[in-house]
Amino acid sequence: MFIARVIGEVVSTVHHEALSSLKLLVIEKLSPEGDSLGDSLLAVDSVDAGVGDTVLIMDEGSSAALVTGLDDPPIRTVIVGVIDEINIEV
Repeated sequence: MFIARVIGEVVSTVHHEALSSLKLLVIEKLSPEGDSLGDSLLAVDSVDAGVGDTVLIMDEGSSAALVTGLDDPPIRTVIVGVIDEINIEV
């Protein structure tokens, strides 16, 4: 798991059949303090996140199958929550 910020949406007229009802978003990985780590990737949205949202990411195939309900989905990275606030205690 890691946290990320949604930085864009993907629109496609041709896609894998299993992804036809799923929204794809571009995300950038964040540090726990909210700083960009520079890496970006695609993620399937399961929680109706939008551009600018801070989100919780699951990054493994078996989790993607559980969250989407698909058998053996062609995806790995799934947005599983929208984060309202991060509190770090020292």
